[in-house]
Amino acid sequence: MTIVRRAVEFLFRRLLRSRLGAALGIAVLVLGVVGAARLVAGPTDPAAGLSNRPPEPITTVHPTTGDDGAISTTTTPSPVTRPGQPAPEVVAARFAAAWLGRPGQTAEEWHHALRPFSTTGLVEKLSGADPTEVPASAVTGDVTLRPRGETFVEATIPLDDGQLRLELLAPDGRWLVDAVDWSRDE
Repeated sequence: MTIVRRAVEFLFRRLLRSRLGAALGIAVLVLGVVGAARLVAGPTDPAAGLSNRPPEPITTVHPTTGDDGAISTTTTPSPVTRPGQPAPEVVAARFAAAWLGRPGQTAEEWHHALRPFSTTGLVEKLSGADPTEVPASAVTGDVTLRPRGETFVEATIPLDDGQLRLELLAPDGRWLVDAVDWSRDE
């Protein structure tokens, strides 16, 4: 009887008062609650649960409700030009001609020729550019516009050795080139 008594004393005085004993007690309690819940719930359907996919996509909005996303599927508005000002394709063509320059043109003359078609930000970016580094010499096709809004368009101009891509802005209806990108033909 002393062995049983010592075991019970050890269980209640030392083991259950330690962290290990407390953890074991909590684990037994949790397993008991889960087991009782399963007994009360009865048998489960093995086809139910996350493995069973719905036959149709789950939607949270009715399909006929309008689109409220940031990207619109409607047509892009046409570029707006202030009366008496050139259209964006005309500005792009004039900028391209000035960007290609002419033989014997100084850097100062080249920058001066670009200024009327450029935003002040682009003028600053091109301030250290050298016109002799322009990689093409002639326009070989028409300007292609890709309107992005009423005051923003992208223009692509085919040149003899690649394509010139321009971004034009018109916050006040007057179109100006704001960015220049060049890609060589492969």
